[in-house]
Amino acid sequence: GLRTLLVDADPLGGGLDVALGGETAKGLRWPAFAASRGRVGGGALEESLPELHSLRVLSWDRGDCLAVPPQAVRAVLAAARRGGGTVVVDLPRRVDDGVAEVLAQLDLGLLVVPAELRAVAAAGRVASAVRMVLRDLRVAARGPYAPGLDDREVARLLGLPLAGDVPAEPALQRPNEAARPPGASGRGPLARFCKEFWERALVEARTA
Repeated sequence: GLRTLLVDADPLGGGLDVALGGETAKGLRWPAFAASRGRVGGGALEESLPELHSLRVLSWDRGDCLAVPPQAVRAVLAAARRGGGTVVVDLPRRVDDGVAEVLAQLDLGLLVVPAELRAVAAAGRVASAVRMVLRDLRVAARGPYAPGLDDREVARLLGLPLAGDVPAEPALQRPNEAARPPGASGRGPLARFCKEFWERALVEARTA
């Protein structure tokens, strides 16, 4: 399959390794790269990270929150991109210097927005900050929908291209007893959305 590296850029998000059932997996986390300044080897980076469900994952440890300097973020993301394949980054809502470094290296951003008015208003503020750095920002509307809203209306209100509709995923509300990532079964609304989105994105990348 396609080589994929998953980067957790939200230090307050609880850890993507936890979501993948790999919080105890061996490998380096963000604090190990906090002092990085110069060029980081792409192959060395990938081999140093935990491998979970055929993904290499860069997440956070369970220690106190540590600020990773923007220079370190730049070095690590550049190394990840040099390795080839696909780099997926989960970002927080705020745009600080470290997040701006990530956005500057992305080809495409996906803003997932719950379909209710307060969330759409908040997403508008996030989008205005993100688009100062990243030109290709798209929206994915997440149901259930508030009265008067649908996926196209969410995209219109935000002034963003619509990437698709992500209906509620019941499996995300249940404990992950099998330690499998969301959508791993290939069934359900999340799996369908991801499959369709990546098929389109890969075609666009090849024809760009």
